[in-house]
Amino acid sequence: MGLLVDATSRAGKYGLQEGDATSSAFLNCTPSHQGSVPFLEFVFQVKKMKELSEGYNIVGLSQGNLIGRAVIEYCDGGPLVKNFISIGGPHAGTASVPLCGSGFVCILIDDLIKSEIYSDYVQAHLAPSGYLKIPTDMEDYLKGCRFLPKLNNEIPSARNTTYKERFSSLENLVLIMFEDDAVLIPRETAWFGYYPDGAFSPVLPPQETKLYTEDWIGLRTLDEAGRVKFVSVPGGHLRISRSDMKKYIVPYLTPEASSKQSVHRMLSL
Repeated sequence: MGLLVDATSRAGKYGLQEGDATSSAFLNCTPSHQGSVPFLEFVFQVKKMKELSEGYNIVGLSQGNLIGRAVIEYCDGGPLVKNFISIGGPHAGTASVPLCGSGFVCILIDDLIKSEIYSDYVQAHLAPSGYLKIPTDMEDYLKGCRFLPKLNNEIPSARNTTYKERFSSLENLVLIMFEDDAVLIPRETAWFGYYPDGAFSPVLPPQETKLYTEDWIGLRTLDEAGRVKFVSVPGGHLRISRSDMKKYIVPYLTPEASSKQSVHRMLSL
């Protein structure tokens, strides 16, 4: 599901595979953290590539955006990420398992999974469980969910200012939301919008969430500096048109998109 390609017309192409959202729940990119092998291998590949030494851009697709953010927030000693373009990412979580659809059987499966979603077994074997956030079950979410609470710096006793420093160092953050997205619940999670704790309504815009107002990961810092682009495009999940790609993505992948370097790369997750 991962591919590293060039973002300019004059560079070569490079392939990478990345781990899933569950494996990326481990918080450090060093060999001392065992069990997160797929994610570690992915990060080691990025860190070894001389072509990325002057920085690169990340383009994330769906849950791959969470892997991209983990690379930015958690990893020491890696190349600098310049621009992060997020296409339909569940940044604030999702309130439904993106599994098999909306039929009766799928609803039953969804309910069964939700009942045990924060158990050790489900967290270890089902990637979406790492970012499933049930707003009426916040205590179990913060206690049992292995990935998203750490990535979003949501745990009061474990907040890490380094995550904020690294994420807010981005030159540009482009958040693309799909107007008819039926996979991410709510679709505003692509912008870091979400439900308030304890209820399934209303959907809060990103600027009214605690993650933003208390600036847990630096989103408010980026926004106040004019470096966040909230983009809404028509279509279902990941159904982005060629014209919208040219308009909202390509401009950040050209040499002119950064004033500090001339060679760019794109990391599609």
